[in-house]
Amino acid sequence: MNPRKIVKKLFPKQVFQKIEPYGHMAEAMIAQAKYHFPAKNINVVGITGTDGKTTTCSLVASVLRAGGYRVGVLTTAYIDYGDGRGEQTNITNLTTGNAFALNRIISQMRANQVDWIVLETSSHALNQHRIWGIPITIAIMTNMSQEHLDYHGTFTNYQRAKEILFKMCNRNKHGLQTGVVNADDATADSFAKRIKNSISYGINKGELRAQDLITDLNGNRFNVKTDKLDHAFSTHLLGRFNTYNALSAIATGKVLGLSPEVIQRGLDTVQSVEGRMMPLDVGQPYKVLIDYAVTPGALESVLGTIRDIAGKGKVHIVFGATGDRDKTKRPAMGEVTSRLADKVYLTDDETYTEDASSIQSQVLSGASTKNKHKIIQFDDRQDAIASAISSARAGDIIVISGIGHQTTRNMGGKKIKWSDLEITKQLLQKSLESKA
Repeated sequence: MNPRKIVKKLFPKQVFQKIEPYGHMAEAMIAQAKYHFPAKNINVVGITGTDGKTTTCSLVASVLRAGGYRVGVLTTAYIDYGDGRGEQTNITNLTTGNAFALNRIISQMRANQVDWIVLETSSHALNQHRIWGIPITIAIMTNMSQEHLDYHGTFTNYQRAKEILFKMCNRNKHGLQTGVVNADDATADSFAKRIKNSISYGINKGELRAQDLITDLNGNRFNVKTDKLDHAFSTHLLGRFNTYNALSAIATGKVLGLSPEVIQRGLDTVQSVEGRMMPLDVGQPYKVLIDYAVTPGALESVLGTIRDIAGKGKVHIVFGATGDRDKTKRPAMGEVTSRLADKVYLTDDETYTEDASSIQSQVLSGASTKNKHKIIQFDDRQDAIASAISSARAGDIIVISGIGHQTTRNMGGKKIKWSDLEITKQLLQKSLESKA
């Protein structure tokens, strides 16, 4: 048993949560010393928020590359060491790993002489000081909604943890002390107050505002007009919410003085992001999207977009809630999915040590009486996906959400091999063959 688990057993939960961050800070200091402060003199974009972090990382990194920079990227889904090999799967599935793993990765990026590092940053990592010693040049906030209250206790505590990134950026006198803030989010002003310079973006508000927005199955097209900028932008990524992610990348490029043409070239390079609204097409007459939405806010954004672009087609969603995580969001997930989808295939996500049927019951409890008939429960995720495929007709859209890019799941406390992408592809091919 490692020392952390021993200490965790010795102290009550509330006491442990108060002392734990200091243990992580000590660990971060030792890791920084061991790897000789690897991020020193490298520019770092730190990206935080509830949803959209991985996609924003991809877009920002691509814009930086279009600007001629060598870039390293660390996200929940993948790592790019800046060595020309491209994206390598992040097998841990952790947004921000422990300080030793984090600094080892940054050390490798440094060896590859990267100019910029794009770092996806979790609230846990910020609260636990895991990124202590990493100089943040630019901080980006995507959005804020309910998540991780099992750890943070309240939304206010969750938000404060996220704001640490902006405070770190503000303390870096050698950086740009600049924050990129989603003006349409209710917490925007609070984030902006934490930093010397801020630039805001949004669809309804913001210095950089997406106007004349068109969103369809080809992506998003919009105009951005300011005193110094008047340009049409587009992204291949599906969903109105991906306009926000693109805007944060545009704002970053603007801060660095990149031209609109260079920024657009960067946006164009990102055709899709692994496990994020990722189209899967093997010739079926309906659309299938693999996504990672695991919060009520993310599900609302995804299904709201799909509802808009599906036209007369039906919207199907396969999803579940994660075990041993914030239980308070489960009823809201049931409410959102049953309200916005035509058919809901409620199944397991990752159970960890919780009872699968109990998790589903909590999700189901949130659905209104008039919408509960849309929900079908499945004990097996593969059966749920197969049922969605069997039910779908030409023009429909299926969203398979929650696992995204992952190649494993934790079921009953044990990690097993699993890929929504591969399982769905096999089931689609089998369905097409049976109709041939």
